[in-house]
Amino acid sequence: MSPASLAIRLLTALALTAPVVGCDVFQGKQNVTEYADDSSITNTIRARFVEDSIVHVGEIGVTTLNGNVRLTGQVNSDRERQRAVQIAYGVKGVRSVANEIGIR
Repeated sequence: MSPASLAIRLLTALALTAPVVGCDVFQGKQNVTEYADDSSITNTIRARFVEDSIVHVGEIGVTTLNGNVRLTGQVNSDRERQRAVQIAYGVKGVRSVANEIGIR
């Protein structure tokens, strides 16, 4: 992939995510530093889901606002649901976890 092509892809991704990023920042829900911290928390949780043998990362949504994590989606068992919550609480910076994961 050429450097120009890579730059175009990165700029496109940034343009698509900018409105989402701006919402919380411009609405005064959080500042840029808090947004970056929340993004780090969300990405860390997702990465740990990928590494875990119990949790299926594609079935659980993760959102973070001011250190408060919200887990959503549908999983196959209460064990998987509880493991997802346990992983989320284990991430530095997490203040609380709202478990809205359903069981099929």
